[in-house]
Amino acid sequence: SSSSADRIGIPRGAAVLKKHHLPSKRAFSGDLHTYFYTQTLDHFNYKPESYATFQQRYVINYKNWGGGAVSAPIFVCLGAEQALETDLQTIGFLDDNAPRFNALIVYIEHRYYGESVPFGSREEAFRNAYRMGYLNSAQALADYAEIIADMKNNLQASHSPVIVIGASYGGMLASWFRLKYPHLALGALASSAPVLYFDNITPSDAFYSIITKSF
Repeated sequence: SSSSADRIGIPRGAAVLKKHHLPSKRAFSGDLHTYFYTQTLDHFNYKPESYATFQQRYVINYKNWGGGAVSAPIFVCLGAEQALETDLQTIGFLDDNAPRFNALIVYIEHRYYGESVPFGSREEAFRNAYRMGYLNSAQALADYAEIIADMKNNLQASHSPVIVIGASYGGMLASWFRLKYPHLALGALASSAPVLYFDNITPSDAFYSIITKSF
């Protein structure tokens, strides 16, 4: 309803997100609207602890979006090993290009960082190696897939193409996401992503060698 949209800060005309997309009490200013998604702790097992959940933070900028009715695109920034605030302060690429494409901008925080910490607190999340084992890229990619799919459904944007974007480790996540979830991402933009640092494709000391020579 329009009253619900006004209450949680979604621009009039945009679909209202479901109850498990909760608005944050620490909302960012301006055009950014913050939500929490009830995320699955373990996407790949069926043990009792796999059904545990945690709140994962993400931010949406509706300012330039043309809407799902015209299949306007969605730019999704995949968070890396830092709190979401850092991405919002340093990544201007999305804001620069969204007006041209009438794109929706979404920033998703990586599990175990910022306010997207399982087990209730950082102390509990990092208590032992078993709990830290849930901090891995495969789980993170599945997190992003859940949020993107559910968000598109709730915003009635099933035909809006998604471009995932990231830098460094986040760029690797974007590349891997496009490969693993091609039905969710039409393309990926990976900036400074060391995707060739695996399987002996690139010497492990190549980065340090280049920096040393430059210095």
